[in-house]
Amino acid sequence: MSLDKSLRGGGRLVRSRNVLKRHERIERLEFEDRWEDGQSPFGLPKVRVIKTVVGKKKKKKKKEDEEDET
Repeated sequence: MSLDKSLRGGGRLVRSRNVLKRHERIERLEFEDRWEDGQSPFGLPKVRVIKTVVGKKKKKKKKEDEEDET
């Protein structure tokens, strides 16, 4: 019997999430120099989540093709 796609655990946690946990937001704010020590962890400002786009790999041209083009 095969396993359904939704039940596979593969790279499920690798993709970007829309909502960050509090400690992740604080880490982002520290990286952006928007966090001060002693600041309340409640009512944090919004932090933009940048989604990474995985593109298709370009095929490598053979040496013969490169010589013909030049």
